[in-house]
Amino acid sequence: MKRATPILATALALGAAPAFAGNTTPPLEDNTVAAPAPVAPVPTNVGPDWTGFYGGAQLGYADIDTNVAGSDDGVIGGVTAGYDYDFGTFVLGGGLDYDFADIGVANNAATVENVFRAKARGGYKLGNGLLYATGGYAQADTDTLGSDDGYFVGAGYEHMITQNFSMGGELLYHEFDDYNSTAVDVEATTLQLRGTFRF
Repeated sequence: MKRATPILATALALGAAPAFAGNTTPPLEDNTVAAPAPVAPVPTNVGPDWTGFYGGAQLGYADIDTNVAGSDDGVIGGVTAGYDYDFGTFVLGGGLDYDFADIGVANNAATVENVFRAKARGGYKLGNGLLYATGGYAQADTDTLGSDDGYFVGAGYEHMITQNFSMGGELLYHEFDDYNSTAVDVEATTLQLRGTFRF
């Protein structure tokens, strides 16, 4: 009887089956790594970047009502300037308006000559547009009743036509209680179209 080879003898001594015993095909290790599940893209609202300074002009219609004599209306328009910051989906900013007018109020007892506003605005980006709410301080000046401070609130929409030019519309409600201590309460609503250049 032949003696077992040293390798076979060692394997038998350790209780291991010879490599060629039974199934001669060595077991395969399962090294397969499961592919990660596809992740749905997170929707983003990119659109234009609204960050920066702007300046432009606006023109529209004003309806002015008092507690002493009906309402009067007329043309109002002027200049606007401000700064916006784009947070990706939302835009916050502030600005200044100065409008000229020639609208008689209180049975022409006075004429509104100009309106100044210091405003804050915040809005949501819709593609190339911005839908926003606004409000702040207003000052109206007349020819015979002097000037007085009040406030305004409103909303608007602005659309980026090119990278540096936008157009939009804005509806504002103003209130001046006891105008310049005359016991006259003034309410004014303005609707204006505006065009702005952005820097």
